[in-house]
Parts: sequence; structure tokens; C-alpha cells
Amino acid sequence: MLGNDNGVSRRSVLKAAGASAGLFGASGLAAADDESNGDNDYRKSLGLEDGQVQINVGFKSDRGRQKALGAADEVVREFNSIDVVTIRASAQAVSGLQNNPNVRYVEEDGQMQALAQTLPWGIDRVDAEVAHANGDTGAGADIAIIDTGIDSDHPDLQANLGKGRAFVNCNTRGGCRFGAKPADNTCHYNWDDDNDHGTHCAGIADAVNNSEGVVGVSTEATLHAVKVLDKCGSGSWSDVAAGIEYVGDQGWDVGSMSLGGDASQTIKDAVSYAHSQGVTLVGAAGNDGPCTDCVGYPAAYSEVIAVSSTNDSDGLSDFSSTGPEVEIAAPGTDIYSTVANNGGYDTFSGTSMACPHVAGAAGQLRANGYSQSDTRSRLKDTAENIGLASNESGAGLLDAAAALGHDSSDN
Repeated sequence: MLGNDNGVSRRSVLKAAGASAGLFGASGLAAADDESNGDNDYRKSLGLEDGQVQINVGFKSDRGRQKALGAADEVVREFNSIDVVTIRASAQAVSGLQNNPNVRYVEEDGQMQALAQTLPWGIDRVDAEVAHANGDTGAGADIAIIDTGIDSDHPDLQANLGKGRAFVNCNTRGGCRFGAKPADNTCHYNWDDDNDHGTHCAGIADAVNNSEGVVGVSTEATLHAVKVLDKCGSGSWSDVAAGIEYVGDQGWDVGSMSLGGDASQTIKDAVSYAHSQGVTLVGAAGNDGPCTDCVGYPAAYSEVIAVSSTNDSDGLSDFSSTGPEVEIAAPGTDIYSTVANNGGYDTFSGTSMACPHVAGAAGQLRANGYSQSDTRSRLKDTAENIGLASNESGAGLLDAAAALGHDSSDN
């Protein structure tokens, strides 16, 4: 379901990339000959001699600049636009600079690290990282995200992007009802994401396993953007049906549908067709909870694997729809993933987030040669019993590693 549905929370967790590194004050410089201070490996990598430190000197005037240069054993860098020089000098020379009235500051030239990739709790909970460690990445599978599109230049998705098709054109201009705003994204293609929702789902299913952002359930499947919802997260039945039909025409392995509403015969026909073409269809159960027997469409159609949502305590998410159509559960509360807005990341909640967990795992199975029917059976047969009723979680919680034949009991 859409990220702004009832019961759906959204909060930004993207932090500034320039999180402050620890900086040394005038009295906090490491002693140059004391290897217990600072990172000795870093000192060695700089090639510092005994008794030397590498420092940044901020000066107030040219007199301060000349004083810093005069104290240097070696000048490492002179900046063009800021009043700073980087030098190598002895501890005795550093002390003199610290006390010079023409010097603003002296700091040891420390390190910053590339921001590490995050393993979202949902990916961890379904043991997808165990599958990755055993070589299962979804490579060779085709996963269609039938949604608001996918950000075509997101650094955590771009390497996995395949074809795109728009049944609603990307348009970031203007607003939406109820105060919703389109994503701050460039429409390079008509199938680009102008809402964030489709990109968020794509990242859960198949974000690249690299050094940044997040990682998906699959990591090397081919993602196809099938844009059937507009910048406000809405789409006509005919647009949605056309997108599903298109996926069937392509014969792709998986169609992920984090969307829903009332029953439509047109959409039912499209679902039946795509299913007949061998597509594993996965749908979000809906965000109408707490409720009983309230799974929405197209998830409620028999051809679709209906997915309910759990939280990080293995409880049913309070917004999750339930009913006899639910076949499996997956994490859906507070899920961190990719968004189109400035190629960033955000945390959404909804069965929309649960659905692509299952779609990503289905992609891995299809990549390993499982048929449409065997994929569906395998997902259910290996699901973990977490103590929820069958109408709440179906066969249980998705276990991607177990579905692929890996032991995740100790993970």
C-alpha cells in the first residue's frame, strides 16, 4: 500500500554525510612519539618519522601563514580558498604554533571514513545476508516493481536497473491533495519515480551490495520499473492492469505490487494473464488494520502471494490487514531503504515494505531455477512460525536463507 496510507508512519533518518570527525583542540594533540595515542597504522601510512606529526594550521594573517610554513619539516598542502596549510612538523614546533597569536588553530590531520553500508533490520530478520554469504544474490532473475517508478540514477539501484515502462508519466511539478508532495527528483525517463514509494520498494527487493546505503534481499537481480502510479501515489485500474499485463508480456520472473484497493475485474484479468505467463506475483495485503478478513486487491486474488507485515519484535504490525488470503509475513514496520528524493534514504512503514522482501526472495529462487509454483510453495514451506495466527501471517515469517536451503538457525 502507499506510504501515506492510514496507519503508515514516515520519518526521515538520513543523516548528514559530513558527520563530524573527532578533532583535536590546541591541548589535545597526540604526542608525536607516543604510539598509544591516535591510530599508529594511520601514522605509518603517512610515512611520518619519529617525533613528527601531520597537522592542519588555520592562520589569521599572512604572518601566521609564514610562521606555519617556517615551522614545517614538510609542506603537505596549501589550500587555495581557505586560510589553512597542512604541514609535517616536530612536537616542539607544534607547541610554538599553538601559542602564536596569528594562528587560529592547530589540529592533528585525522581521518574520516566512508559511510558504511547499513544492513536494515528487515533484511537481517529474514536472513537474506546469510543467502548473500552463500552466493545467492538473485543474479539472472527479473523483478518488476509495479509502482510509482524507480529513481533511474540512484547509486544504490542503478547497477541493477533494466527496462522501464511508464503507464503514467513522471511529473514532479505541482502538488497533491492532502498536502502530499512529489519527490524531489529529476524525470530523466517517464518511468522515473516522482513519489519515492517505488524506489523504496525497489531498494528492499534488490539494492546493490556495495559500500553505501542499504542492501536488498536480492542484490544482483535485474529491476524493471513499471510505473502505474503517479506522483501522488495514485493510479487508475486501467493503468495498473496495463502494467501487470506488460509484465506478463515480458515473461519476467517476479512482479512486486505494493499497491491496492477494491476489487476490479480488469485488474483480475491482468493478474490472471501475468500468472499464466509464469510471473510470480507478490502483493501487499493492505494497511487497514487492525481488522479481520480485510486483505485488499490485487493481493486477495488467488494468483497473488499476499504479504502481511511484522515489526521488529515479530509482532503483527498494527496497520497490517489480515485475512485467509495472507500466505506469508515479512518485515514492514520502520523499514530503511532507498528513496528518489535526492538519491537518498528514508524509513517507511506499511505492507508495501513487507511485499518487496518476499519479492526479493522470490527473485532469488527464480534465479536458482525454481518454477513459479515451486517458488510459491518453497517460500511457504520454509517460513518461520513466529506464533501469529494463520490469518495474520499465513505460513509464517519469510526466511530467505531457509528457502534457498541454507542453515540460518544460528543467525
